[in-house]
Amino acid sequence: MDPTEHVNVDEPLRQALAQGIAGTELWSLLLAVLESRAAARTPATVRRQWDTDRFVQPCAIDQRTLHQLDWHLLANAAAFEALELAPLAPLATCSSVALTSQNRIVSTARGSEVVSDPTNVLALECSKRLRAAPGAVVKLATSHRCVRAQAVPNQPGFAAHFRMFCLASAGHERKDHAFLVEALTEHIRTHLAALDRLEKHGYHFPDRKLRLLATPLLLHLAEHLAETITELPATLEPLDHDYYDGLRFMIDAGTPDGNAIPLIDGGAFDWLHKLTANNRMVFVASGMGSQLAAFLFRRVAQIA
Repeated sequence: MDPTEHVNVDEPLRQALAQGIAGTELWSLLLAVLESRAAARTPATVRRQWDTDRFVQPCAIDQRTLHQLDWHLLANAAAFEALELAPLAPLATCSSVALTSQNRIVSTARGSEVVSDPTNVLALECSKRLRAAPGAVVKLATSHRCVRAQAVPNQPGFAAHFRMFCLASAGHERKDHAFLVEALTEHIRTHLAALDRLEKHGYHFPDRKLRLLATPLLLHLAEHLAETITELPATLEPLDHDYYDGLRFMIDAGTPDGNAIPLIDGGAFDWLHKLTANNRMVFVASGMGSQLAAFLFRRVAQIA
């Protein structure tokens, strides 16, 4: 069923479930219902779901390849603390601070959700650390299997669950947006170095392009980034996506069929403003579709 469609139930019942019952009571009710549903299922029913449900299908990439890929990505990001995230996050981790719908996320019956974007979870951890030490600089990295409930693009390599490599930097802003610029520079250079490293171990990322997107207010910062990052020429584009807080970068690579794939995406976000109630806190996050990289850009069966 499309998650955007409502089940045909009486409105009073819907309101009672949505707002009239305490959270802990609702979770207990849902767990009891699911227990009854599970008890009525047969092995044949479970087997049929395993055969047809896109959310439970194994990954198409060999696990050894993904583990070796993670190792190279994490080794390259040595300046970032590597964090192993839990499979679940608090309910509304994404939708409460970012412009996304809860319908795009797999919610659980225990008041949590399956991680759909590690950068939102890293923002929570950064918020926790900065509340304890407001003057700290937090830099985190993680590789995580994400699950998303929206329709999957009808393109090779895309799936309902996938592995993603992420970086996050957080701290108190300094004069002239110095923290923001330094964090974005470090993220871009770390990702470009990762591509260089992987090309020594069986990968090929041709026709790379760095795009810097900015609102008019922060265009001067994008121009400064373009002058600072000499590893790859950058193009400047207007930013018209409210998901980002004024600045975004994208790194594309060309596939063998000649198409450009946006493999890496990152930028500034206002999530720490909401999580810490402090508008001087800066949060920069970025992610690489590492599973997509393994699917599209590997030249050999294994990474040395």
